[in-house]
Amino acid sequence: MRATRQLSITLPHEMAEMVRAKVSSGEYASESEVVRDGLRALLVRERAIESWLVAEVGAAYDALKKDPARGLSVEDVRAALEREHEKATAKK
Repeated sequence: MRATRQLSITLPHEMAEMVRAKVSSGEYASESEVVRDGLRALLVRERAIESWLVAEVGAAYDALKKDPARGLSVEDVRAALEREHEKATAKK
């Protein structure tokens, strides 16, 4: 049994050109290698997000459920974001 499976995919022109350019530059040996590498990167990103959700977001949610007083009101969050925005735009 083959370890690979052939698929037919359709890409927007820009993406197709990017794939061809990666192969033409010698960075990859084939268009399939480019797609496989992109899918591996997507898998790594998805695993990182899942890990973050479980480890940090889940833990923060659980802590907030135990002690709702730890939470911030919408007004407090909005005010903090406005202060950060003012600081960031003042530097420019």
